[in-house]
Amino acid sequence: MKPGRALDLACGAGRNALWLAERGWSVTAVDGSPAAIERVRRRAAPRGLTVNAQLADLEQSEYRIEPARWDLIVISYYLQRDLFEPAKRGVVPGGVLAAIVLLGEGRFSLRTGELRGYFSGWEIVHDREGHPGDSPEHRAVAEIVARRPLPAPFTKS
Repeated sequence: MKPGRALDLACGAGRNALWLAERGWSVTAVDGSPAAIERVRRRAAPRGLTVNAQLADLEQSEYRIEPARWDLIVISYYLQRDLFEPAKRGVVPGGVLAAIVLLGEGRFSLRTGELRGYFSGWEIVHDREGHPGDSPEHRAVAEIVARRPLPAPFTKS
């Protein structure tokens, strides 16, 4: 993808946000941890990178994802099921949402096949479930990269 506007939700220390900013993306990074947001800012400054790091509790809806604003939305190693729909709406037509979520049982894990179910009607660019790098030492994950469909062309009748 060519660089555009990217939103990194639950960014943590900002690994993905910084990587994107280094490649020319205009990045907003959001996390509920003051320490994480401060770390993103501290890591960006010496590299000469601009990352709009915002403190917001996603579970409390403290950050509003604007509809059709983002060329790319990243959700990495974070699960909040009710965040998928607003995140999908936030992607511009033709834009991409990338998510990596732990698989398993419990509140912070998805069941096998569940992640792809959130993207019905989207073009699935990448879809994988298993251990990262096929290493059994790591927890299994579900990964998806999905492109929001373009609107149907207007035709006169």
